[in-house]
Parts: sequence; structure tokens; C-alpha cells
Amino acid sequence: MKTAKPRKQRRLVAVAAEKERQKFMGATLSEKLREKYGVRSIPVRKDDTVKILRGDFAGIEGKVIETDHRKQRVTVEGVTREKVSGEQKRVPVHVSKVMITNLNLNDSWRSEKLDRKTEEAKSEEPKETA
Repeated sequence: MKTAKPRKQRRLVAVAAEKERQKFMGATLSEKLREKYGVRSIPVRKDDTVKILRGDFAGIEGKVIETDHRKQRVTVEGVTREKVSGEQKRVPVHVSKVMITNLNLNDSWRSEKLDRKTEEAKSEEPKETA
């Protein structure tokens, strides 16, 4: 963001376009995925497998059921809370609290983008001299 003022940052998030909101949905990748793709974070999508790092549900790993770009939350399989009526309700988790452990690469566009980023990362690595 271009400003350090909290009020302006909150406003920019609130009035952001849908394309920008998708970029806000970025989550860190696990160590294995970082080494494989050379990327630190990537936006979360449905059917990605994530691990919750902080909060009441820390340590739970599950598949993303849905994403909410408006509130920057993801709904993870197995993360529920019991209502007073006894019914189970899914609890959305903020994107900053999750780490992606397995990517859904069914979308060819997403896999091609990752391949491009991997190639860019490899070309930027400093060459060793003997």
C-alpha cells in the first residue's frame, strides 16, 4: 500500500475492486512448495489444502471449501463450531492465518503462471563462480 495511515489502509481495502481483492487473498506456501516453485505466497483458491497457523483452530489441516474476497476469509473443511441448537456451523478463517500445503492445479492458467514464476526465480538466482 502507498500509505502508512491505518484509516487510509482500511478504506483502500474496503473500496478495492474484485481483481485487487483477489490479490489480498494471498497466503504463504509451505517450505516444500516454496522450494519447488520459488514463490513465497500465492492467492488461495477453492480446493487448495491449507493448514491453520493461529487462532482457536491452529494445527488443523483441511481443504478450502469456499473463499470470501469481501471479508478476506476462507472456509476450511473440518473447522466448525457448535451452535446453541446443537447444529454445526462452519467458521471462516482469515487468510493471513493459513499456510497453503497443497495447491489445486486443475486450472491451466494457474499452473502456467506458477511455471513462469519458477523460471523467473531460477534466472534471478546468482550464478556461482569457480
